Amino acid sequence: MAKQTEKKSIWAFGTKQVVYAAIGAALYAVLTWAFNVWQIPGAGNVGIRPAIVIPMFFGIAFGPIVGFITGFVGNILADMLSGYGFWIWWDLGNGIIGLIPGLFSALIVKYDEIKSILWGELSVIVGSAAGMGLASASEFWVSGADFNTVLLANFVPSFVTNIIWGLVLLPLLMIAYAAILKRSGR
Repeated sequence: MAKQTEKKSIWAFGTKQVVYAAIGAALYAVLTWAFNVWQIPGAGNVGIRPAIVIPMFFGIAFGPIVGFITGFVGNILADMLSGYGFWIWWDLGNGIIGLIPGLFSALIVKYDEIKSILWGELSVIVGSAAGMGLASASEFWVSGADFNTVLLANFVPSFVTNIIWGLVLLPLLMIAYAAILKRSGR
């Protein structure tokens, strides 16, 4: 078993990662669906969803591929469960929210150290900006929305809620995961 202080390959994708991605996507879908009743007034289908931390955490813990699949597939499933239909750009945006923390996972040695938590926090901001930036910008050509609508009804509400939940919940999950790894001897 690999110790949490050893370098890990962030691009590994085998049976374990497939299982992690499936669990992450299912967890993200169900929790997002459950919280989709809390919509932000005036925002285009943007909800207050603490579940956004799931692709972020799965990216940090299991790599960028798992993080991407968790966000991408999980968002597709959540939208289908919620009756929103299929919005590929928003699904890709949610995938990016998991992918970018996965890229940062190469910098994380011990999940409960301040330095690692700060890398995780930075990944929340960068991932949310990139993912929601892409998704929001798609509204220019998909919906014909103007700049103010894209910025104020799509990007700002989705970015702000994502980083709030990510900045608050990701450190808690990282610390809990470090405790699990220690108890299991890894």
